[in-house]
Amino acid sequence: MGRRTLVGPIRGRRWADHRRTLEAIAWKYRTCAPWRDLPDELGPFQTTHKRLIRWAADGTWERILTALLAVADAGDEVGWTVSVDSTVCRAHQHSAGAGKGGIRGRSEPDDHALGRSRGGLGTKVHLASDNRARPLAIHVTAGQAGDAPAFEAIMARIRIPRSGVGRPRTRPAVVLADRAYSSRAIRGHLRRRGIRAVIPQPADQVGHCLRRGRAGGRPPRFDVETYKERNAVERCIARLKQWRGLAMRTDKLAIAYQAALHLAAILMWTRR
Repeated sequence: MGRRTLVGPIRGRRWADHRRTLEAIAWKYRTCAPWRDLPDELGPFQTTHKRLIRWAADGTWERILTALLAVADAGDEVGWTVSVDSTVCRAHQHSAGAGKGGIRGRSEPDDHALGRSRGGLGTKVHLASDNRARPLAIHVTAGQAGDAPAFEAIMARIRIPRSGVGRPRTRPAVVLADRAYSSRAIRGHLRRRGIRAVIPQPADQVGHCLRRGRAGGRPPRFDVETYKERNAVERCIARLKQWRGLAMRTDKLAIAYQAALHLAAILMWTRR
């Protein structure tokens, strides 16, 4: 008798070439062309779109970015003076119309990270970058969302595994942010984690503390020279928005749009 095998018959066709699929996704978001305009040599647009969503839902894009960050950190190439900021990306009319209530079994927000701000319908991209203008963490919310409420969420996404034994690195040495992040909650969060905060105070907060006198407490320390490095996150945002499909969102699903942001970040780190 022959040996019994526990492997059943293989069903379906073989996977399309992953490299071609990645090139197709990159082409689509670099040009902001409709999916149906994908060139024939890059394969069927249905296959490319389905794989983008599948890898977004199972966390493949984030795992690839994390692996690249781990390699870079092992080579001491990650700058741990981290800058945090956000930018609003306008949403095309094609991005509207997704079903309400999110997507069953996937980490899709109920509002699909779409909301109306002064500029109209849009998505806000929250970003943490190192001091060499490369993204460490990305988080998307609706366009009208504030910066400060998303601060802890973006900081929680900074998680770089170590090459040897030890916990993943999650704590930057310094965090730079503009006045929109000046709050007691954020400063307290950074203080508890032992992270130095370089965040200027708005004029109204300064005046409020002065009116209270001694009860207002000491003003927080502010390092002007270190704050000059905050331009790194601005440059990182500018590099991401060179992709036309990221500067203007056309995706109905937030996980698809965030997956494209992760792909852009992956390519930035591979070219370091």
